[in-house]
Amino acid sequence: MDKMPKWADVVLIPLISLVLAALISAIVILAIGEDPIAAVKLMISGALGSSYGWGYTLYYATNFMFTGLAVAVAFHASLFNIGGEGQAMLGGLGVALVCLFIPWPHWSLAVLAGAGAAALFGAAWAAIPAYLQVRRGSHVVITTIMFNFIAASLLNYVLVNQLRPKGTMDPASARFPEATNLPSLHEILAPIGINFSKSAPANVSLIIAIIACFAVWALIWRTRFGFELRAFGKSESGARYAGISPFKITMFAMLISGGLAGMMAINNVQGEAERLVLNAVEGAGFIGIAVSLMGRNHPFGVFLAAILFGFLYQGGAELALWTDIPRELIIVIQALVIMFTGALDNMVRMPLERIFLALNTKKEG
Repeated sequence: MDKMPKWADVVLIPLISLVLAALISAIVILAIGEDPIAAVKLMISGALGSSYGWGYTLYYATNFMFTGLAVAVAFHASLFNIGGEGQAMLGGLGVALVCLFIPWPHWSLAVLAGAGAAALFGAAWAAIPAYLQVRRGSHVVITTIMFNFIAASLLNYVLVNQLRPKGTMDPASARFPEATNLPSLHEILAPIGINFSKSAPANVSLIIAIIACFAVWALIWRTRFGFELRAFGKSESGARYAGISPFKITMFAMLISGGLAGMMAINNVQGEAERLVLNAVEGAGFIGIAVSLMGRNHPFGVFLAAILFGFLYQGGAELALWTDIPRELIIVIQALVIMFTGALDNMVRMPLERIFLALNTKKEG
């Protein structure tokens, strides 16, 4: 018998963790002389009170969906991919190459090519740590985090020495051709009578991210490979006994994971910046870890957690802009959410398990 219902694990534990994080954040805001209730109201109005705020919230959420799904796929195979940052950087390089050097007649073809190149570059970057683990015993946590630094150095070299236009000092590529620019939500929604902000960066890649959520769900829970992936993640020795190849699962899980992380680039590189810049990822690869943990490594949970972290990012930016709350404190608030939903999960889980166990014992008695 389960210690608690599935809904409690998926909904109640994250909700209580969020409340605890909010309470601690409120105490910190009070300690610096600010009003926590006014701060929450400003965050809500700034992130959700207008189509402009929603545009930024959904833009950040799109990034986090891709990186959260990347972590979730690897986690189901008992692999902790914390290289999403580097994989997204290399995905951006793939997008830049197909947009700058291939003439595309329309954005619909450019986004397919960009997504394919981003996934290919991200998967290739994740394949090396996967191979090193399965063939050489190098732990994937160590190799993926080190590959983040290698990716940053590689991208810096390519931008400064290969892709930077002559006569410019900015470590960035040239602007992509107009035919490769992705339509914003304003352009998508205007034909059906919905007035969305023109200046918000949310674009068609949000739809691709939502499709990716469904695709990952179908892959993990509706395919033979998904069953093998989960079986391997639950018990490697049992999976070996059943004839499941550790090499196949490790390589394919990391390839899919890296490809998903790389696909983030169609949002921030092709969709928003419309060029490749040095710090385009902005920590989204690491935030994806928290998004996956909070979403219980389920695509629907990742979707909801990504929306929440998009709200925190946009709402936090509004707080830093319109109040005396320093930007560093906004990062502390985001870290508290990550800490309570991830690192301190058992602090909430264990008391709830005892409560539900007592209730079930009472019913049976």
